[in-house]
Amino acid sequence: MNKYEIMFVVRPDMEEAEIKATAEEMKKVLTDGKVNFVEEKNMGQRELAYEVKKFKTGYYFLYIVEANSNTIDEFDRVVRINEKIIRHLIVKVED
Repeated sequence: MNKYEIMFVVRPDMEEAEIKATAEEMKKVLTDGKVNFVEEKNMGQRELAYEVKKFKTGYYFLYIVEANSNTIDEFDRVVRINEKIIRHLIVKVED
């Protein structure tokens, strides 16, 4: 298993409960793949460096996980089709 940092940004125009539900959906994709969570952070609403899909802010979430590449590929697929997420980034961490 490899270590990955996963960050995604949720649209700011939703209710707080819906934002949390979106983060939980993404977490469920990872837990279904049997990943080991090293760290998870809700970084709150932050200003984006540039406008993305007409949004200037977004809610940031960071997960550091140990997972296999198949689980990460599935997460990447799901997050790309989720319209509630405006940006994401997955980085493999080298030890």
